Amino acid sequence: MLLLLLLLLLLLLLLVLLLLPPLAMLRQQQSQGPRWSWLAGLQHRVAWAVLCWAAAWQQRRLEQSSLHVGQSQRQTLRWCLKEAQGPRCPLTESTDMTTFRNHLPLTKASQAQEEESGERLLPPTSNQHHGEASLQATLLGLAALNKAYPEVLAPGGMACVTPTSPWPHPLPWPWHALSQVTHPASKAPGALLLEALRSPGLRALEARTAVELLDVFLGLEANGEKLAEAIAAGNPGAPLPRRAAELREALEQGPRGLALRLWPKMQVAVTLDAGGQAEAVAALGALWCQGLAFFSPAYAASGGVMGLNLWPEQPHGVYVLTPGAPLIELLPVKEGDREEAAATILLAEAQKGKEYELVLTDHASLTRLGQTLSVRGEDMREDVFFEALGRAVVQWPGAKLLDHGCVESSILDSSGGSAPHYEVFVALRGLRNLSEENRDKLDHCLQEVSPCYKSLRFRGSVGPARVHLVGQGAFRELREALAACPSSCFPPEMPRVLRHRHLARLLQSRVLS
Repeated sequence: MLLLLLLLLLLLLLLVLLLLPPLAMLRQQQSQGPRWSWLAGLQHRVAWAVLCWAAAWQQRRLEQSSLHVGQSQRQTLRWCLKEAQGPRCPLTESTDMTTFRNHLPLTKASQAQEEESGERLLPPTSNQHHGEASLQATLLGLAALNKAYPEVLAPGGMACVTPTSPWPHPLPWPWHALSQVTHPASKAPGALLLEALRSPGLRALEARTAVELLDVFLGLEANGEKLAEAIAAGNPGAPLPRRAAELREALEQGPRGLALRLWPKMQVAVTLDAGGQAEAVAALGALWCQGLAFFSPAYAASGGVMGLNLWPEQPHGVYVLTPGAPLIELLPVKEGDREEAAATILLAEAQKGKEYELVLTDHASLTRLGQTLSVRGEDMREDVFFEALGRAVVQWPGAKLLDHGCVESSILDSSGGSAPHYEVFVALRGLRNLSEENRDKLDHCLQEVSPCYKSLRFRGSVGPARVHLVGQGAFRELREALAACPSSCFPPEMPRVLRHRHLARLLQSRVLS
């Protein structure tokens, strides 16, 4: 009887919500009287109560699947194989892990493979993942964010400045309107930023990814005067000259701490971690978003959501790996100069304190790939390369790394009879030119972090890495080119190792020095 009463109460609350107009409409009419303000407050409280209930239910489901992680991953494998049935997938739903691994060995995608995949007409992908992990990431992420920053999800506390939000799963009305000042699905990026600038009381800023938030701030600096004029013009009968003056004054003081000067109450920037975001997060934290916390509700890849972030208070993202789709395997990291290839293991077989790389498989692309640089079989991992690049940038006076991309020389046919090497493209702030001495520092740092690379350089089997400085906007154009591909995924991961020749040539055409 008690359960029935609770269900009836829940249905009644939902009915009240459905009978009320959207929060955005209510907020527009709050100035007409206390009645509208009361209705907006009621709708927000009820919507939040329902969301908390849904989050608690998803929390229990996550705990149950984690307790039986082995069984959950076997079910995920069967689902991937079932969804991928066709000429290119001779495996069946009853395939075990050993047969699966033998049939699909872990490989590094070659340029030819990637060019071929880019030419195939693939089914269009949606802007967001709609699996259970993405729903869990959204609901549990909102609950965790509210626990760490209670005022962020108050009405009017958050604005999204990109057309797609960082939350992996779309929430139905009225949940999606809990705190939003802007509604990203219906507006251009410029209009979203303008609306956010008109709201000085914001407590959180949303963008789909950190690299897109970086683009927003770079665009804000470049178009600041136009935005100030638009704000000063305001809506008919509601000019905002004071806010326009505040924007001009904030921009005149430079990029460092700009977000807090524009929005003094702001606490956190919410973006979706999708790989290749480290430079953007570091640049934003050091300059425009200095003093703000960063929160990503999930770690996503082309196959789907692979990790949930339940701890917004952590300075760096800490993620719970999901036992659902995509299928996650763990590849032990090589120790020292050990050459033999290690076998992957499932989540239940992981050992505490060990370091692993992640191998992902989903139904849309039954491949098990890693992203590495290799011109002579050295397999330079992305994280190892980034460590070397970070060491080099520290030695470049006044430079701040905004973005980078790497290409094996064979893709650009740039060896010219010399030894194969890496072509490295960087976007910097604070440095307009790179001396040959500074360029050479990257190659020295690569030798420091990779004994295998050092040995190949000593023997002359690999040539020195070549560093190129690209102009502002080059990597934004690269992301636009990636998004235009038929097989474009959500979120648009920023690949640090480029294997498509046309993408590498795009960066090559934007080289300044």
